[in-house]
Amino acid sequence: MSLLKVNNLGKSFGGVKAVDGISFELKAGELLALIGPNGAGKSTTFNMVNGQLRADQGSIVFDGQELVGRKPRAIWRMGVGRTFQIAETFASLTVVENVQMALLSHDGRLFSMWRRASDHKRDEALALLEQVGMRAQADRPCSELAYGDVKRVELAIAMANSPKLLLMDEPTAGMAPKERNALMALTKQLVIDRGMAVLFTEHSMDVVFAYADRMIVLARGRLIAQGKPLEIRDHPKVQEVYFGSGKTFEKIAEKAAALHVGAAA
Repeated sequence: MSLLKVNNLGKSFGGVKAVDGISFELKAGELLALIGPNGAGKSTTFNMVNGQLRADQGSIVFDGQELVGRKPRAIWRMGVGRTFQIAETFASLTVVENVQMALLSHDGRLFSMWRRASDHKRDEALALLEQVGMRAQADRPCSELAYGDVKRVELAIAMANSPKLLLMDEPTAGMAPKERNALMALTKQLVIDRGMAVLFTEHSMDVVFAYADRMIVLARGRLIAQGKPLEIRDHPKVQEVYFGSGKTFEKIAEKAAALHVGAAA
């Protein structure tokens, strides 16, 4: 049974159809990559699922409930987490305090000067940091962290509402190859351990081919292909959109296989 069902989704800006009647589904325990060249409609689709944009047509059903018309915060409370292309943390707070703030928000409690976040669910926050490999740095200010570690903290924050669905917008943007591999291997393990679903956009095609269970491909607002990585790799329309004629994903797929070897080592 699908956790997320998107049907005939559409969004226009003026006379331009940014997303034109796309449909796809996502199951629990699955990583689904949303890819396409610049201007394909990826960000618009992503932001409609998250509630930042309202669809002009179609439906987005999550766990049996319609998301169209709901605000991002309401969608978050329903069990949809999100990370952003540029990691968003409170630089002046410690690592553990950042996660505690997310737990406060999930519980509907307000932070105040006379009730410190450090008094709230520290053990639960530390457990989340343990899952992303940041427990040892819990009391460091986020301002002192390397960028790859900030991304891990953001992932812990996104897990604070125990999401059934995690939306990841360009999760490896700005990261070195080794950091990209480590973050996506961690995400894959969380999907397995928690049985949640992940929808992610990504420009690093080696990451996509290495970690996605399935892929959906957009071009000019329309869905042109969907399937497993090997199916997408050999899809002539996808190759044409990305490369024109005469080139394929073969070398990228080989690099993706090498990433898996490195993650398993």
